[in-house]
Amino acid sequence: MTSGSLYHYFANKSELLEATVAEMDRIALPRLRAAAAQADTVIDRLAAVLDESSQLMRDYPDLAAFERAMRVIGHEHGDRWRPPGPNALRDIISEIIGDARARGALPAGTDPGAVVNAIHALARGLTERAAGLDPGAYAATLDSAKMLLRGTLFTGGPQ
Repeated sequence: MTSGSLYHYFANKSELLEATVAEMDRIALPRLRAAAAQADTVIDRLAAVLDESSQLMRDYPDLAAFERAMRVIGHEHGDRWRPPGPNALRDIISEIIGDARARGALPAGTDPGAVVNAIHALARGLTERAAGLDPGAYAATLDSAKMLLRGTLFTGGPQ
């Protein structure tokens, strides 16, 4: 397929990127939601989502690089143009944290939006690292992130 034939279907690059992101979300959202549904605790649900996100990147090897490029494009164009960016991961994290809040699993006074932002930043960081690490190094990074979520990363050794 040539760029000319792409523009037969899309009037401009913005429409093409929006369609690509919508398709990514259409594929990812059900998979991430199903992963989250397999666990009971907030931590286990988040870990399952991180694992499924990793599986998505294995199934779609260009996903991490595409997401990185989308962020770069958004920053290059400043306020003039902001691509929507993939939303599935953030949406699932928001659902999990919303459920945690409803169940009383968040400490009093905790801002759920701030929690979503923190977990999403961790997940986006993992996506960023996936684009540049070999599979073994990425798996170790993912395991460390899950230990961080579980509160076990910095336990058991000298403080």
